[in-house]
Amino acid sequence: MKMERVKKAITRIAATPDSRLSDVVPLRQRCLLLPVLSLASSLYGLSISLRRSLFLCRLLSPARLPVPVISVGNITWGGNGKTPMVEFISRFFHQSGIAPLILTRGYGGGDEAKMLERHLVGTSAKVGVGKNRAEVAASIIKKIGHTNSLSLLDDEKSEDHFQTEKVGVVILDDGLQHWSLVRQVEIIMINGLMPWGNGHLIPRGPLREPLNALQRADIIVIHHANLVSEAELKTIELTILRNCSKTIPVFFSELVPSHFFEIKSPNEKLPLSTVHGLVVLCVSAIGCPDSFVKALIEIGALHIHRLDFSDHHAVQSEDIKLIRDEIRSLALVHDNKAALVVTEKDYDRDPVVLQKLGDFKILVLCSSFRIMTFNSEGEEGFKAKVKELVCKNFANNTSL
Repeated sequence: MKMERVKKAITRIAATPDSRLSDVVPLRQRCLLLPVLSLASSLYGLSISLRRSLFLCRLLSPARLPVPVISVGNITWGGNGKTPMVEFISRFFHQSGIAPLILTRGYGGGDEAKMLERHLVGTSAKVGVGKNRAEVAASIIKKIGHTNSLSLLDDEKSEDHFQTEKVGVVILDDGLQHWSLVRQVEIIMINGLMPWGNGHLIPRGPLREPLNALQRADIIVIHHANLVSEAELKTIELTILRNCSKTIPVFFSELVPSHFFEIKSPNEKLPLSTVHGLVVLCVSAIGCPDSFVKALIEIGALHIHRLDFSDHHAVQSEDIKLIRDEIRSLALVHDNKAALVVTEKDYDRDPVVLQKLGDFKILVLCSSFRIMTFNSEGEEGFKAKVKELVCKNFANNTSL
């Protein structure tokens, strides 16, 4: 629990502008953490700059795959919609008759990989997990083969016209900083609720790279765009423009709640109205818990309490006690009209552990990823841009 408190303090610092730190972070935490975090950020910045330079100077050579690679990455930690975007692109290629291979590191217990596998059951998509993603891809491609099927993108295909199980495209999950693999398309996801945090590099702030890394993007997508104002979206776009030397197409995305399921009956879909009239305890260990809470507010829960853990946090026995005490207290006060709600990501990380809370109503919120229609651009425009870039850049043999 002590380490979890430290992580929460770091997250709070990362989300707070320097000018407001004294209002949000206690003096003792500032004195203890800020010097260490600042030094660590400087060292991190030097290391990432050095590693990037080694690739740019060709002292380190990225691996090249025999099929196009699409990278979906982010410039800040957590909550950017990378995994839902990976699923969205995978379905697009599957429906075009091209088998996608998803490469993910499997960080934090592999919750993203588990969720992708569950969502993409029945499609041609394969999921490869491992730190050395080039090696994982080569192994899978050697086993099942690959094909150049990009011509299918020019046809009106559907899942009923699927052509082959051989890999036709690779989708690199969390790929912006994974320079050891050549990619043809770079998609950068931005969290609209907290685009840049306090503007510092990890761990002093949430930035995984300086903002000028945005200019490496071929496409930028502002996620959770439905939860922020149009003025805030314009401010984010202006920051993108200031840090890019070229015009980059910008799209907007959202997660739309679709249904719930109870952990005891994961195959039974429950309507969103299930939480109407209930007091809800939101428990999450995700990068952007605010988006989860805001979604439940929109759905119409009677009242909402929350327990936020750090991203990818694995629930421990003491966490179970904390959660149980909290939900029991809410149930007593509100005549048992209380429910515990978690995200799919949290469910996939710890489905067995959550069973220990089975004496309470535990719901899992499921959501659908959508490209929003904004400034006349929408899903079809996004798909057309991905198609154009994949075909053009792979044909030109574009490298990192």
